[in-house]
Amino acid sequence: MNTQKDCLFCKIIKGDIPSKKAYEDERVYAFFDINPQAPVHILIIPKKHFSGLLDLDTADNELIGYIHGIAAKLAREHNIANRGFRIVTNSGSDAGQTVFHIHFHLIGGRPMNWPPG
Repeated sequence: MNTQKDCLFCKIIKGDIPSKKAYEDERVYAFFDINPQAPVHILIIPKKHFSGLLDLDTADNELIGYIHGIAAKLAREHNIANRGFRIVTNSGSDAGQTVFHIHFHLIGGRPMNWPPG
């Protein structure tokens, strides 16, 4: 797993690696996925480094709720709110997590299937 020092997403937040920004504030950075799985595919990440869901504790509950609020805001701005969208978080390599900085995929703009994987 990545440490904060060599974390791809931490480097994106710092501007060391370019990205197409969708949103930023003091707590969260969101950018368009370079390998989109739908017409709208935005990654939403906290600026504070967590390797994954298992690194969170109850003190982080408000941050995770805040991130979901940002996802709803972005869904409205990108015209996918009314038709529907997904917020996906992969936890661990078997689930498909490839960057070990917790992140939330906002995916929409096309019909989705179930089960997803």
